[in-house]
Amino acid sequence: MTDRAGTPAEPDPEPERQREREREQEPPTERGPEPAGSGGSADSGDSGDSGDSGDSGDSGDSGDSGDSGDSGGGDSPDSPEPADPADGGSGAPAKPRRHWLRWTALGVSVVLLGAAGTGWWFYRKLDDNITTDTTAADELRRYEKERPAAVVSAARNILLIGSDTRSGEGNREYGRDKGTQRSDTVILLHLSADESGATAVSIPRDLMVTIPSCARTEGGGRTREQQAQFNWSFEWGGTACTIRTVEKLTGIRVDHHMVIDFRGFKKMVDAVDGVEVCLKEPVDDSDAKLKLPAGRQTLDGEQALGFVRARKSLGNGSDTERMDRQQMFLGALVNKVQSDGVLLNPAKLYPVLDAATKSLTTDPGLDSLRDLYDLARTMRAIPTEKVQFLTVPRRPYAYNANRDELVQPAASELFRQLREDRPVVVRKAEPDGGADASSDGKPDDADTPVPSGTPTFTGRNAAEGVCA
Repeated sequence: MTDRAGTPAEPDPEPERQREREREQEPPTERGPEPAGSGGSADSGDSGDSGDSGDSGDSGDSGDSGDSGDSGGGDSPDSPEPADPADGGSGAPAKPRRHWLRWTALGVSVVLLGAAGTGWWFYRKLDDNITTDTTAADELRRYEKERPAAVVSAARNILLIGSDTRSGEGNREYGRDKGTQRSDTVILLHLSADESGATAVSIPRDLMVTIPSCARTEGGGRTREQQAQFNWSFEWGGTACTIRTVEKLTGIRVDHHMVIDFRGFKKMVDAVDGVEVCLKEPVDDSDAKLKLPAGRQTLDGEQALGFVRARKSLGNGSDTERMDRQQMFLGALVNKVQSDGVLLNPAKLYPVLDAATKSLTTDPGLDSLRDLYDLARTMRAIPTEKVQFLTVPRRPYAYNANRDELVQPAASELFRQLREDRPVVVRKAEPDGGADASSDGKPDDADTPVPSGTPTFTGRNAAEGVCA
């Protein structure tokens, strides 16, 4: 029939019957057994369909919400997980846990910042300890055209100078400060380009050499070029004059230099808890402030300084024998540092670096902790048996037996090998009664070439130690 105006339309029965047919065709929902005391049988859950009876007017599909009556059984698969009571009945994390995480993160941040700050402070302290020798750098630039060119750029040649100055804290006890200083020990350290070996060559302080004209360190003016004993170059013109003298003598370009005084040497030995030596007989030398029994023993810094400086009470009193003793001790020191894990242990490494940097003067190319670390890393990678020590081939000076002169062509052969970064082999001199070393610094059988054709000189390596 046709609806009249103002009369509500009757619901169309056809859509309703269609929905009922669709529900009848749906597969039944599997349900687990109702828990005891749930208050309803399995069939009672269908009572939710009674909600269809509430359909009227345009409510239409809202009758489907009656299926929610199945939730009355509490077993609906879509039911949410029960709330954790510890969370206060909500799904949010507990506030105490959030607070704990925040404080943990804050604590870790503080520790990391503190460690970084402490590390930076240590770095700056060690970096600031080093003294930069700009005067020598300026003087060397002035004579750049006279200096030899580097033959193998990747190889490095570093001049190590032990100063006998009495000025400065801890040095006055070794004598009166006369306002001048001489090079007590000079070693030319050659590091091969492939970092496979290091050769340390001692230059006798009494060696007669040609010292070029240099700017005076005291009183102004310049010296004239002259023949004199080697250590006067340091007294007259300081580090720059010594470097130029070495370059003129050897033809090897010196890339870097380090100057260390008595105090620095002592503190470095103390920082590694002493170095072991062996003495064939007791020593009592008041000038060297050294009194030791015979036998194997560990020297502290003060004793070590006396050991490497003594001349009257150890051996025959010659400077040659003293240099041999210095080489033995430095080899033992290198071995101690490498074998004792000093370079890999920050707690042990810091005191060594602190002692070294406080009494160290370097050129601008080595005046930072990073530069020194790179040098230490190179030395650490070299096996101790490849760290070699020797003295330039020399003999008594023809005009003064108390001075030395080079022996040729042995000296030139050594300098050429180092200049061209070629290997040098050192071999320990035979003990008394055997084949003695000749005056040219080579063993008596050194004229017989080794299989590789590498020249051989009298010396030792760091692996042998002082007690070898």
